[in-house]
Amino acid sequence: MRIELAYGTDGLVVDLPGDRTTVITPVDREAAADEAAELRRALRDPVAGPPLRERVRPGQTVAVSACDGTRPQPRHLMIPAILAELDGVVDLDDVVILVATGTHRGNTGAELRAMFGDQVVDAVRIVNHDARDASSLRWVGRLGEDVPVWLNKEWLDADVRITTGFVEPHFFAGFSGGPKLVAPGLAALETVLTLHDAARIGDPRATWGVIEGNPVHDDVRAIAAATGVTFGLDVMLNRRQEIVRAFGGDLLPMHAAATAAVRATAMRPVAEPFDVVVTTNAGFPLDQNLYQSVKGMSAAAQVVRPGGTIVCAAECRDGFPDHGSYREVLTSAASPEALFEEISRRAVTVPDQWQVQIQARIQRAARVIMYTSFLGDAELAAAHLERSHDVAATVEGLKGRVCVLPEGPMTVPYVVSA
Repeated sequence: MRIELAYGTDGLVVDLPGDRTTVITPVDREAAADEAAELRRALRDPVAGPPLRERVRPGQTVAVSACDGTRPQPRHLMIPAILAELDGVVDLDDVVILVATGTHRGNTGAELRAMFGDQVVDAVRIVNHDARDASSLRWVGRLGEDVPVWLNKEWLDADVRITTGFVEPHFFAGFSGGPKLVAPGLAALETVLTLHDAARIGDPRATWGVIEGNPVHDDVRAIAAATGVTFGLDVMLNRRQEIVRAFGGDLLPMHAAATAAVRATAMRPVAEPFDVVVTTNAGFPLDQNLYQSVKGMSAAAQVVRPGGTIVCAAECRDGFPDHGSYREVLTSAASPEALFEEISRRAVTVPDQWQVQIQARIQRAARVIMYTSFLGDAELAAAHLERSHDVAATVEGLKGRVCVLPEGPMTVPYVVSA
């Protein structure tokens, strides 16, 4: 059975035993016949509340929050659609686009041009949010379940605040998009560390597809609601990263409608766990480093039997990455068990600790083997991971039923209880 895995920008074709392999993908949807028209429709006929143009008055300042370069958001389509809708109402000099980096690094000038397009970069001021720059943040208060909240000053100072994102299942926040474009996207480091502390991340409700009752998403939602969003715009993408549907309007009703649509296509039931699960991290840009690839491992962990094997194919052209503390934390203990116990009993003090906590939990339950083009054997061993030089050969050497998630966390399988 020949299967194309989402890997880097070019994909990876593997030949797996057809008699014992099950392939699980999202329900494929055709792109909107006219993506620009679909975005205009969402801006003019929102899920809840008045159209965007009716919410903005001449002379007002506008801040637009957008995903950073680790996310395949179609910013080059979404931002021009918003600017076109505001044409004649606000001056472009009064608009700022805030890249909602959370605790990630800022995007370079070249990356911003690739993300937004030359026309937007040349016409509108774009600012990388910096969670560690106290001078760019303002204290808001303690919100949700006692979360200390600082947010980006430019966001708070704007008369009009617009979030833009795309919705997909998220491994501990339930779903991406919506209120996440405020916090953690535009929040201070301490705010993010609290939102992602060991207790919240360790809660069984902090998982794929769960929003209500999820302690992470409950607080994220509370922060956005308390601080105010004028309009939210999210899109649903297909496997080719094309816009299938767009959702606009009041933030929380808009996001609820988007998550319902995505849940119906991305979450797939299976009858029982598998012995082997082959997964990816959905290709570039999501698989650009090992840190992000934990999401693909987590999707596989939903349907691998205890003690089974996960084979994760992720290019990792950006390494661990080298910036941040993920590598240091991940390699700081002798085993996944020791790492998990150490993290679970201490406060989160660095932003990469929650990703390591989830990875260690997966590795305690299953064997994890990586296929990657940019990390060596010694680097993977230090991260408590085994190395595959050939996905097909690795699977051939493993016994039992095989599940393949060619698009990794774009598909979230789950075992249906008998």
